[in-house]
Amino acid sequence: EVQLVESGGGLVQAGGSLTLSCAASGLTWDGPDIGWFRQAPGTERQGVSCISRRDGRTYNGHSVKGRFTISSDVGERTVYLQMNSLKPEDAAVYYCALGRCEDRDYDPFSIRPGSWGQGTQVTVYW
Repeated sequence: EVQLVESGGGLVQAGGSLTLSCAASGLTWDGPDIGWFRQAPGTERQGVSCISRRDGRTYNGHSVKGRFTISSDVGERTVYLQMNSLKPEDAAVYYCALGRCEDRDYDPFSIRPGSWGQGTQVTVYW
């Protein structure tokens, strides 16, 4: 069984940086892709970034392209999301999840239902 645990969220001023971590266990070499999505109160889920387990290619949503970077360590036991130049509209609960990377600016990540962890809160203020 795959277990995902998010951490690293917090309170940060606009323009600042934050790095989120997703500790993963139970993954296999031929498993699904891993990515991040976020959801703010009253909004739809928004795919943020995805990293392919097939070739390591990364995919980013239009709203975070050039500011956020997804990466993983050896064996993908931990997946990271480095967030730079944070904006108030980035505030949300961030989740890592299993799924499939998609080459779409508007939605880079098809999420496998129920695959995400508890999430970690990111708050951005002016």
